[in-house]
Amino acid sequence: MKLFGILLIVLSLGGCASQGGGSAGTPVQTTTRAQAIAKIHTELAASYFERAQYGIALQEVEVALQAESKYAPAFNVRGLIRMALREDKQADDDFRRSLQLDSSDSNAHNNYGWFLCQRGRETEAVAQFLEAVKNPLYATPETAYVNAGMCSKKIDKLKEAEEYLQRALIRQPNYPGALFGLADVSYATNDFAGAKSYFLRFLQRSTDLTAENLWLAVRIERKVGDRNSEESYSLQLRKRFPDARETQLLLKGE
Repeated sequence: MKLFGILLIVLSLGGCASQGGGSAGTPVQTTTRAQAIAKIHTELAASYFERAQYGIALQEVEVALQAESKYAPAFNVRGLIRMALREDKQADDDFRRSLQLDSSDSNAHNNYGWFLCQRGRETEAVAQFLEAVKNPLYATPETAYVNAGMCSKKIDKLKEAEEYLQRALIRQPNYPGALFGLADVSYATNDFAGAKSYFLRFLQRSTDLTAENLWLAVRIERKVGDRNSEESYSLQLRKRFPDARETQLLLKGE
């Protein structure tokens, strides 16, 4: 199962050093030149990573780390790059190093959890997602909750999955990732009416459907007996994603 939601590359690019000199003894936050260079090149690395230009991305990370060898976000981004390259041992090391340097970075926890869940280490992954939401300053806790929910579903912990997904909706009502996740979990628990209800809410907020989305819709409509809707979703799946795994399952009659 794919985790819902785009992988966040929102970086905690702080790197500020506290120094004296403020009024009334208040510390002044300053950034060294080395930290500024590391920040710029880590941002560039993340940008190249998102465009799948992994070689250039790695070069930018190296420049960042040459400038500031303990710059945590650079290790986080390099972990993502190495994950994409299937260099799993190195990716794991980079994520761990990033969190060793900055254990409060929720994005790093979420990214490491995403890596772990993709590699079949679901229990460890959920622990990382839950670490991410502990930080009250985390801007998108709903993403980590959705990932925790979908990762829990992978190992058939459906009750926990539903709980995490509902927490995501509490944080952000009508969050598409949570709605799709709840439709998926409801289908898995044979609550087909509930699955259709969640999917229709999801559909109102997500017009660009994936093969995974459409395949779930086909199965839901098949269970509730809506043949017209089933055929509509089936047609979309066949036409838009002819080579997708989900399309092959449809053609096999599964």
